[in-house]
Amino acid sequence: MELKDLKVVVTGAAGGMGAHFARRFHELGAQVAAGDVNEALLAELPAGIHRRKLDVSSEADCESFVAWAAEQMGGVNGLINNAGIIRDGLLVKKHRETGELTKLPLEQLRAVLDVNLVGATLMARECAAKMIERGERGVIVNISSIARHGSRGQTNYVAAKSALAANTVTWMRELSAFGIRVGAIAPGMIETPMTRGMNQKARDALVATIPVGRIGDPEDIFVAVRFVVECEFFTGRTIDVDGGSSMG
Repeated sequence: MELKDLKVVVTGAAGGMGAHFARRFHELGAQVAAGDVNEALLAELPAGIHRRKLDVSSEADCESFVAWAAEQMGGVNGLINNAGIIRDGLLVKKHRETGELTKLPLEQLRAVLDVNLVGATLMARECAAKMIERGERGVIVNISSIARHGSRGQTNYVAAKSALAANTVTWMRELSAFGIRVGAIAPGMIETPMTRGMNQKARDALVATIPVGRIGDPEDIFVAVRFVVECEFFTGRTIDVDGGSSMG
């Protein structure tokens, strides 16, 4: 798909990778509808980007946002399923001194699944339905993570991101008959406010595990997202973009 013809919804678009995706697609001539719960940061996006509050864990919000986006852009033929949160915690933790056990709280498990998996599924459902309704070919890009291979202390996040990778195949099989492609990008450690705030010693140790010798930046991931959008022969696959760190 040529970017000048793209009418794309970007979730989690107020900051980090989502904001970068929204800006870059806009710069390259696509129409963009950006959604996020943080309206203040959304307002900082370029004026040409359509912006509206979106809580992807709310079915009503997903339905109304996609309908609004289609109205603003004259249709929807792309989705970047980027919205996500992290609430890390061990499944069971034993205190070294007291022996007291702490269990991963159910609300912590559900919070991540509601945004990272249920929300992504609702957005894929609504955007796919809009494409089919209007007879438009399109593309869905799920933002998974290399955590999908397993990551200590991230039961909830791993469950969501691995499910997104698996559903990339599922949705490809269901939606290809309508001319809708589905791909996924699984980023490794990316430069964000969180990683910039890391203890330098811990950061250096992390970088030492990455074969290319650096943490990634949002543009590295955008290049991969753009490939999925533009390559009409790509569908049903997840690409790890991690500097080789998942290779061990």
